[in-house]
Amino acid sequence: MHRVVVLALEGVYPFELGIPQRVFGTADSLYEVVTCTVDGRPVRTSADFAITAESGPEALATADTVVIPPYASAPASARLPAPVADAFARIPAGARIVSICTGAFALAAAGRLDGRPATTHWKLAARFRELFPEVALDAGVLFVDDGSVLTSAGAASGVDVCLHLVRKDHGSQVANRVARRCVVPPWREGGQAQYIEQPVPEPSAAGTAAAREWALGRLDEPLTLADLACQARMSLRTFARRFRDEAGMSPGRWLIQQRVARARELLESSDLPIEQIAGRVGFATPASLRQHLHAAIGVSPQTYRRTFRAVMDR
Repeated sequence: MHRVVVLALEGVYPFELGIPQRVFGTADSLYEVVTCTVDGRPVRTSADFAITAESGPEALATADTVVIPPYASAPASARLPAPVADAFARIPAGARIVSICTGAFALAAAGRLDGRPATTHWKLAARFRELFPEVALDAGVLFVDDGSVLTSAGAASGVDVCLHLVRKDHGSQVANRVARRCVVPPWREGGQAQYIEQPVPEPSAAGTAAAREWALGRLDEPLTLADLACQARMSLRTFARRFRDEAGMSPGRWLIQQRVARARELLESSDLPIEQIAGRVGFATPASLRQHLHAAIGVSPQTYRRTFRAVMDR
């Protein structure tokens, strides 16, 4: 069983602290989730109560994945307190490590993000860059997967990155089942850009959600921006602007993401030839499917199918 150890630092945010247990703990006993503190003692949270964990830092030495939730004092310093640094030193070299929101400050202070791409909450991006200029920060995404190190943006993006790991470990069907049980979307489109403070559309203004829903039922068709704008009864310019405001990306990029996601489901759940899968998800050729899948997850359709089957056969 894959062991996930959650490290609660002083001032931890209670909501995000509970995300790993809620997501991984719902995945049909595929994960064991343990919470620990740096010294085994209770820690104050960012709310009006403290929490007591059953484990101390020794639990970190047993981790396959370590999760660092956000904590209130994160933006204050580029150095870790000695007890926290000692706790980090217990993490095995081969363990996967994940941060949620300001947890990225702890990873950066520990040197775990040097030279790597990463993200954190958009509101603290300037402070993060000031403290850790050697990190390639991208404040426009919900999470960054850099192999053994993953970072995510604020609050609910902790759900996104944990679901991503379930999907990565066990495929879309398991991740989708976990998402349904948690009553959250299995994959959120767009990035942090859609949440950065900006003018809110008038309440009477139509949105693009209906057009996106309409497109999801027709991914096998050669959909154009004009088709989507017509469905939303907007001009091309208005639709493109409003779509980016709501989804955090262009309509074209969103369509590619949805087609890749659907292709992954078919690769996992069927024996259809690659040519048929490409046609069913709206890619004009198998080469186009291969190109976009490789850009999204770094592997070919055949490799993805073999890897997923190997995971499911364990």
